[in-house]
Amino acid sequence: MSSNASTTSSDTPTGASFVIGTDAPMAAVTSFSVQLSAIEAFTTNDCSGTGVELISAQTVDFARYNGLQSLIDMNDVNAGTYNCVSITLGTATLGYLNTTNPEPSITTENATLSTNQLTYSLTSPMVVAQNGAPVGVHIDFNLRKSIQVDSSGNITGDVTPTFTVKAVNNSDPGAYIDEFIAAVTGTDVNANSFTIQGPHGRQFTVNVTGQTEWDGGATLSTLNTSSIVQISGTLDRADATIDADEVGLISDKGFYAAGLLTYVTPSSGAASSFDLYVRGTLPTGTGVSDGNIATVDLSGSEKYSIYWMHGPLAQFLFNSSGLVPGQHVAVGGPATGAANGSAVSVTRVMLRDWGFNGTVVPGSENNGNGTFQMQVNGFAGVLIPQTVTVYIAGNCQFRDGFTGMSSITDSANVRVVGLLLKDPLSGNLVIVGHYVDELD
Repeated sequence: MSSNASTTSSDTPTGASFVIGTDAPMAAVTSFSVQLSAIEAFTTNDCSGTGVELISAQTVDFARYNGLQSLIDMNDVNAGTYNCVSITLGTATLGYLNTTNPEPSITTENATLSTNQLTYSLTSPMVVAQNGAPVGVHIDFNLRKSIQVDSSGNITGDVTPTFTVKAVNNSDPGAYIDEFIAAVTGTDVNANSFTIQGPHGRQFTVNVTGQTEWDGGATLSTLNTSSIVQISGTLDRADATIDADEVGLISDKGFYAAGLLTYVTPSSGAASSFDLYVRGTLPTGTGVSDGNIATVDLSGSEKYSIYWMHGPLAQFLFNSSGLVPGQHVAVGGPATGAANGSAVSVTRVMLRDWGFNGTVVPGSENNGNGTFQMQVNGFAGVLIPQTVTVYIAGNCQFRDGFTGMSSITDSANVRVVGLLLKDPLSGNLVIVGHYVDELD
């Protein structure tokens, strides 16, 4: 395998290629952050010869996806038929939740990789055509098979990287972008589009239509260069722009941080503050950094919203009294309010989907109501010790072996990707499912 991947040349036809990333979960791990030094595609079946670069080098925390797919990168590559993909890894770290104190903290240590070079022959080739629809590769990092444990089940720090790699077209389910967070750089109301700055400064155009749903009170006309948004959608067949199904306004003040709530003060009633295990920030260089716990102070004037849910019901279900450990949220505000990670001030709080791993409570399945109960395990299970009821929404998708509600059986190992909510009437925790995955 060549380590010198080629770039596009001026006299060679090119086409758009993308890389989508996701993960298979490991309950005890809060983060697995690894440098993707290179992902290259080769025309040969064994990754010999000279490949083309699919990404720019970057560090990715695969544990942050937890059932969601995200766009890692997109580039123009030489047109051709590619049959093999190589992945080159750099340094890596593992993060764990430490619960010895009432307020949980994070312990991070260096990981030892068994290999830094991996090659995968594609079952179906990636065919890049000049001026054709964008195509790409879907890479699924299997945390459970990669991270090694001893005879007692303790994580050793050794990692045997295990990916599943396949070629996808832009219309395939494996190419759908569940979450992509970026800063807005400009809008074009006449063209029904706006531009965002993605990885490594790359500009993307996002197309919206009358069917695009908006969260957080935003509209196309209200977006500006202080806006940070989350989008979901597909890569456009014609021009490699992004067609948005959903746009959520995370921040209108130029700063955001996202992650998992680990502690809420007070534990009931309207919250005055919460601790946030941070998995993503924009911009970097404030007092809030990935992999650490930040304390977010609440004034009572924050705007609350739910990604993929709109209207008055969202305000009823999620507000300062509906904050609970285990929720996945994004907060937004001025960067000056994030200068001190121990006292962060924000103006917006958005509840987002997250993957909750657990087991089905025997006898709890109710096909008529579309519900079952689960005991959440691992990292989130420490934060959510009680049994939760899962509600299957009308747009819920069943994956990885499950075909529908009737597939859910007693004691099955499942991952439910959805919204964790506190029932405002009973105070019980519920999850509204977006995806339900069978775990082996």
